[in-house]
Amino acid sequence: MGPPSSSGFYVSRAVALLLAVLAAALLLALAVLAALYGRCARVPPSELLHRGVPDAAPSPPGAQEEPLPTRRTGPTREPAVTATPSSGRPPGPWDQLRLPPWLVPLHYELELWPRLRPNESWAPMLTFSGRVNITVRCTVATARLLLHSLFLDCESAEVRGPLSSGTGDGAVGRVPVDGVWFAFDMQYMVLELGGTLQPGSQYELQLSFSGLVYQDLREGLFFNVYTDQGERRALVASQMEPTFARSVFPCFDEPALKATFNITIIHHPSYVALSNMPKLGQSARRDANGSIWTVTTFSTTPHMPTYLVALAVCDYAHVDQTERGKEIRIWARKDAIANGNADFALNITGPIFSFLEDLFNISYPLPKTDIIALPTFDNSAMENWGLLIFDESLLLMQPNDRVTDKKAVISFILSHEIGHQWFGNLVTMNWWNDIWLKEGFASYFEFGVINNFNPKFPRNEIFFSNILHNVLSEDHALVSRAVSLKVENFTETSEINELFDLFTYNKGASLARMLSSFLNENLFISALKSYLKTFSYSNAEQDDLWRHFQMVIDDQNKILLPATVKSIMDSWTHQSGFPVITLNVSTGAVKQEPFYLGKVKNETLLTRNDTWIVPILWIKNGLTQSLVWLDKSSKIFPEMQVSASDHDWVILNLNMTGYYRVNYDKLGWKKLNQQLEKDPKAIPVIHRLQLIDDAFSLSKNNYIEIETALDLTKYLAEEDEIIVWYAVLVNLVTKDLVFDVNSYDMYPLLKKYLLKRLISIWNMYSTLIRENMATLQDDYLALVALEKLFETACWLGLEDCLQLSRELFKNWVHHPENEIPSPIKSVILCYGIALGSEEEWDFLLNMYANKTKEEEKIQLAYAMSCSKDPWILNRYLEYAITASPFTFNETNVIEVVAASEVGRYIAKDFLVNNWQAVAER
Repeated sequence: MGPPSSSGFYVSRAVALLLAVLAAALLLALAVLAALYGRCARVPPSELLHRGVPDAAPSPPGAQEEPLPTRRTGPTREPAVTATPSSGRPPGPWDQLRLPPWLVPLHYELELWPRLRPNESWAPMLTFSGRVNITVRCTVATARLLLHSLFLDCESAEVRGPLSSGTGDGAVGRVPVDGVWFAFDMQYMVLELGGTLQPGSQYELQLSFSGLVYQDLREGLFFNVYTDQGERRALVASQMEPTFARSVFPCFDEPALKATFNITIIHHPSYVALSNMPKLGQSARRDANGSIWTVTTFSTTPHMPTYLVALAVCDYAHVDQTERGKEIRIWARKDAIANGNADFALNITGPIFSFLEDLFNISYPLPKTDIIALPTFDNSAMENWGLLIFDESLLLMQPNDRVTDKKAVISFILSHEIGHQWFGNLVTMNWWNDIWLKEGFASYFEFGVINNFNPKFPRNEIFFSNILHNVLSEDHALVSRAVSLKVENFTETSEINELFDLFTYNKGASLARMLSSFLNENLFISALKSYLKTFSYSNAEQDDLWRHFQMVIDDQNKILLPATVKSIMDSWTHQSGFPVITLNVSTGAVKQEPFYLGKVKNETLLTRNDTWIVPILWIKNGLTQSLVWLDKSSKIFPEMQVSASDHDWVILNLNMTGYYRVNYDKLGWKKLNQQLEKDPKAIPVIHRLQLIDDAFSLSKNNYIEIETALDLTKYLAEEDEIIVWYAVLVNLVTKDLVFDVNSYDMYPLLKKYLLKRLISIWNMYSTLIRENMATLQDDYLALVALEKLFETACWLGLEDCLQLSRELFKNWVHHPENEIPSPIKSVILCYGIALGSEEEWDFLLNMYANKTKEEEKIQLAYAMSCSKDPWILNRYLEYAITASPFTFNETNVIEVVAASEVGRYIAKDFLVNNWQAVAER
């Protein structure tokens, strides 16, 4: 799955608390509805204990030994189907999160029939039906079957077998199904059998079912409604990861239970059906009403987990290419295909596949790849084998995307999802506790792919910007979790969904990068080749990966480690947080300690004595030094001592490849500050970034004084790297600062201090904006950082920034076809309104009403809150609770108004005076 999105509005604590209460009430309501659904959809509660539900403690699986009945030739008795709440059943395997190991799935024959028709109103939900025949091998004698099923109505259930070892078409017996019931809380379907399945034999479970398809839910089957070629249309697609396959068809929904799939999709003839494999054939089927539907069958998949099953039913067009004999097609709205919006993604997809094939020396095993761009997919992407699914905002280029970071974003996300074809699809983690084995490595190899095609890309700086900065800002010893977790720590399915977070993706990628750095790239890739080859079409645990790294280490004698790869890496993956490494440059003493938020404030909580086995790559006076290891709480490295010379300085953590922060004694910081003021370019860009980011984080959390961090900013008048400026500004000019200090003593001091240093970098980029913004189209870091520079310059009252905002806004108002450059559009719109009058505000409201894209509407709605006129802001709030023409709700309108200097007072008075109306909304 693609990296988690970080977009959205800033929400204050007060509003967050209100939303949390509302969310809790909603969840309670949903829980009640779910319980009602579980009962009403099957049988009344009074009948639960009379129809196929165990009324005593379960007997051992193999207790029933009566012979299997012969195959029936007449009508079969349908089993009773019930739902049983946890309070009404005895303890049993249905109370456990993991399936019992009684059955191993081998093959699925899956047929799905979503009732999507063109030119319908498409209510909030559609229906679908399906059938699945699952071939299983019995490993433990049992008269009871468990498999996953959620929100599905079971219409029939049969068990055939034992199957013959031949074709399977001969006379085969049946095992009676006496009852079917549902353990709703653990999402199980339980089949109570009238006979016992025998170990070593194969059986076929035959199940018919039906369910609902919800709009934009992105869980299981869902549908999108969108506009294409001027018409309203709809499509159906799927999202099975991590545990949503069970809401589409009954299955053994765990990543280690791989099987092959023959998939059939029944759909309206005007739609095309896509799935993991190429189309095998088509036929027609007439429904009970006489309507003709198309039946599309697909070739057999490789062995894969249920979470990779994928399908789409749509009225889309496509573009295609062939790469090494395999077809690649990108599907999107017909308008988007005709406008060439998919061409960029198509042109880079094949080369990414080829690069990774060559890197791992393993060919992509499927005969085709389809990539589909959905109108709504929650700003995400999914790596399904053979059918990758993207939110169209992450795959398609728009005409006004030329001077944005859009190409880089598409390249990163595509590289990530294609990387999963090896990490996740070919080799799958044994269970979700090791999900970082796929998400962490897919995230890491994004940068290898991009660097291969763009060798001049500043790889270390981009990794810091995209990955490392975010996770180090969130990770700490008390609250965050470990990357690799123990299976027994999981008790509910919802806990699996929570694993798709910053630690799985960003920390996982950072640890992979650290491992590569203290080995070398050749050893790193050799170990991964061995790992991928050994576990192809199978499953692996973290220890399996470490074993293959150890094999590579043992086969050479150049790289010597202080412990096994497992011991080193387990110290990072099995405990939360990260260390702070402190160097005393006078003595060469280095120590480690866990990083805590607010070190002094939390002294009573500092009970952890964890240590990490820390690789320390470092530089002295600009020269790279030999790797050393800190494998205990403290150690002395005499070579790290510095002399009294002004030219002597040391920086630990070369290229920020280690997952830790670095602190120095006062002399160490002083030496670095002196070097920055004397010749900042002697310190590489990545380390200027590192010094700023580490120092401000350490000062914020009471490891060093704030003056130490501020001293490092004195040289900034000589800093011409915008990404370093970005690191300074996000640490100095925070939301809290902007919100709180405009009218206080700190603002004029900060203004004077920063403007004197900012003017040089501002002049450089303001000239580019005025003369030729297109020169920045390939400068990813500038496109990422420019908004913060522009926003700060205007907030500090730099007249040239305010004037440029007026110019660009006025030009856009009079000539809307002249788009404001995307990287600074939010700032220009905000200051255009702040410096304007009612006329400009009304213009923006009119533009808002004519926009269709949610992202653009939110941007305009935010800008309208920037007005300095109280009566305009009051009118804005009145619109929010009366006409409410806004994509986001009135709570968000109140929030963005309250976040401004003038609006905070307007919002407070408005809420007091209009509480009844707000409450009714």
